[in-house]
This record gives sequence, C-alpha cells and structure tokens, in this order.
Amino acid sequence: MTDQTASAVRDLRELSAVEIIGAHCTDLMTAAAVHLGLYDQTEPDLAEARILIEALAGLINAAAPSLGGHHVAPMRDGLAKLQQEFRDRSTIPDPPGQGPGEA
Repeated sequence: MTDQTASAVRDLRELSAVEIIGAHCTDLMTAAAVHLGLYDQTEPDLAEARILIEALAGLINAAAPSLGGHHVAPMRDGLAKLQQEFRDRSTIPDPPGQGPGEA
C-alpha cells in the first residue's frame, strides 16, 4: 500500500457513514444541478440529469432506514427540488410518479 493510499484509508476511517453518504449526495445533487443548467444557465442535458437524480434517489432510499429522519430530511428536500427543476425544464412531461427518482 502506498503512502497516499494509506492516508486515504485513514481519512475514510475517521468519517462516519452519515458523512460519507452526505458527501456523495452533495456531489450527485451538484452534478444534477449542473446538468439542469442551474449554475451557468446553459441548455440543460436532461438525459444526464435524469441519471444523476435517479442515482441520488436510490442512494437516499437505500440509506434512509439506517440514517434516521433528521439526516435524511435535508437529502430528500434537495432531491425534491431537483425533481421539480427537472419537471420545469422538461418539454415532454413524465407521467405522474414516473419522473426521475419517483418510481
């Protein structure tokens, strides 16, 4: 194991599962927002945004039973905002309950 790998392992050991999952949720939310055009007002890439929102929803739903409501609530709020932004930008609306991360 290299010194760099050993350092990364030590860093990960110091983080709780909640912190690691939260960081990944933040990364997915940021990437989805970028693909929705929320940062630079560019044309949205809804196909990419859909994948990221679905991955975010999957992570939140999988982790929720172990994390507890006080940790999950802000994640679900962020997800809901991204889903609404997706709906607002989509020219062909998904059927109710079939949008990204809803099924």
